[in-house]
Amino acid sequence: MLLAIASLVLLPACQRTAEPPAAEIRPVRVTTIEQRSIGSTVTLTGRVQAQSEINQSFRIDGKLIERTVDIGDKVVPGQLIARLDPMNEESNLQSARAQLAAAKAQWIEAQSNYARMQDLIKENAVSRATFEQAEARFKVAQSQIESVQSLVDLAQNRLSYTRLVSNAAGVVTARGAEPGEVVPAGRMIIELAREDALEAVFDVPGSVKDSAPANPAIKVALSSDPEVTAAGRVYRVSPRADPVTGTFRVQVRLHNAPAAMRLGSTVTGNMQLDSTPGIDIPVSALTRSGEKTAVWVVDPKSSTVSARSVQVRAYTAAYVEVGSGLAPGDVVVTAGVQALRPGQQVRMLKAQP
Repeated sequence: MLLAIASLVLLPACQRTAEPPAAEIRPVRVTTIEQRSIGSTVTLTGRVQAQSEINQSFRIDGKLIERTVDIGDKVVPGQLIARLDPMNEESNLQSARAQLAAAKAQWIEAQSNYARMQDLIKENAVSRATFEQAEARFKVAQSQIESVQSLVDLAQNRLSYTRLVSNAAGVVTARGAEPGEVVPAGRMIIELAREDALEAVFDVPGSVKDSAPANPAIKVALSSDPEVTAAGRVYRVSPRADPVTGTFRVQVRLHNAPAAMRLGSTVTGNMQLDSTPGIDIPVSALTRSGEKTAVWVVDPKSSTVSARSVQVRAYTAAYVEVGSGLAPGDVVVTAGVQALRPGQQVRMLKAQP
């Protein structure tokens, strides 16, 4: 009993002499925030297409009897594409030529009579009224020839319109009417993508569109073979975003595109964005604070850390651009962020610039 009482008396004394554990101080690597001009290179994926696609169609209606090209075929200027049944136009041309022959015969007769009247009027053998009638018939016959000649020319043109020839070089990308159909004037027979003017088309986010310099130069390369490249320049940017993706269509005119960069090829485009004031930090500095992206900020006076939410504007392979949450002079932990807690004391290692 006395031994137990003695133990109880000595126990508080032992507890008073025990030293409290030392606070854990974690070494961390930090960086001091500086505002700098950030100008990044953005890479986008797009495709090659023709700057213009032409619908080849007949000027007159008729029955399509032949189409000589199909999708994927290359076409050169002057090449026959399709033919209409020329029977009606040939008949019209023959009729117009017959009318012209009759008008010429009438003109010859009127000319002879007019020449004879000119001689007789000089001798006062005919009246002035008779002479004027002969002169009028001659002029009418002459006008009739000119009128019928225009009908012949029109009929000849319409006959030539039964043959559809290409007016540009390109590749057939679509076909319309089939042989045997009666087609109206203007209906698409084939769609031709011109190969003499190619462009690369990209769908870009609004942030990239807003950061792009005016009239930027773009380096375009084949996705399948990055060694195949072409220089390009933006010439058209859609003012309206796609309602589904929220991206903007950007068209880049390609200069001296190599033969391997064919229509429909997948390409990548590299563009240097404008340099804008901003703050960038290593990716390793990011952590999570609840549902938000955050970083650990060191208080230089107490050497303790606290979590601060930040808004990330853009990513690269090694750095992120911070839109808000940090200011120049803040000290941010860049390594060891997963082992920290609010109020944790840290020992800062050599600062990184």
